[in-house]
Order: sequence, then C-alpha cells, then structure tokens
Amino acid sequence: MACQTKARKLHNAGYVENMKTEILCTRKIEFDAAHRVVGHEHKCRFLHGHRYVLEATFSAPNLDDIGRVIDFGEIKTILKTWIDENLDHTTILWNQDKELGSNISTITNQKIYYLNSNPTAENIAHHLFAEIIPALFQGLEAKIKSVKLYETPNCSVVVE
Repeated sequence: MACQTKARKLHNAGYVENMKTEILCTRKIEFDAAHRVVGHEHKCRFLHGHRYVLEATFSAPNLDDIGRVIDFGEIKTILKTWIDENLDHTTILWNQDKELGSNISTITNQKIYYLNSNPTAENIAHHLFAEIIPALFQGLEAKIKSVKLYETPNCSVVVE
C-alpha cells in the first residue's frame, strides 16, 4: 500500500527528488470508548461513549525505496495495535477522576485509561500527537505531522 499521489507517480519517473513537495500519508483508525468531561456545562459531564475516528498523518524527508512516506500497513500494525490495547472499549478519564474509574473497574472489570488532563477530544488528540505516536514510531524516518480526532461524524479536532 502506498500514497496514491501525483508526486509519488512522478517519483517513480525520477522527478520527485527535485520537487519542493511535501507528501503526507494518512491512516484512519476507529475505536469505541467512553469518557466524561469534568466541569462541562451540559450533558457531556455525564459518562457517555463515542465511536472515535482517528486520522494520523505522517510525513518524511524522503520517500522510501519504493516511493512511500511509510507503508500504511506499518501504521496499522503499530498504531492500531496500541489503540486496540489501550483505548478501544475502555473508559478514558482524567487522572483526577479516579473514584469513578475505580468504581467502573470494580463493577464491570472494564479497563480505564487515565489522562493527565480532562479527556476532551482536544486533550485526547494532543496526548496521541505529542506523547504516544512519537514514542511508537521512534527510530523511523516518517514522523507524525498531524492528528485529527472525530468525536462524532460532525465534530473533530486537529493537532499539528
């Protein structure tokens, strides 16, 4: 799998090395999780769930030997595995909300993922962008460029 861009096709013809073009590759990963936003003015202060959609976009200073920023399968293997093990079907809570987390875990045996900040879409996306994804992809030429996190089909945040 590879980015299907005009610039990539030109790379195969030997032209992309001379272009001032940035090529970005984005992988979409979906997961389900519950959260609550402490202090929210409306119903989001209550525990509720979302079908999150994460779009992780990568760039690299050079394309690899076959003309890719990064193999989409490698993003899936690394990032989706982490998402599945840590966020999918969990409850994401602020680390100051441990009483609720303990009760949920005790009653349902559900895994709790604690953030150091209130689990808004903005803070979840920033956590993935600044802490998780760079650590997961350390040592690879491709680097995270942006994270777009959809909380609903109509509401998303972007961290660059």
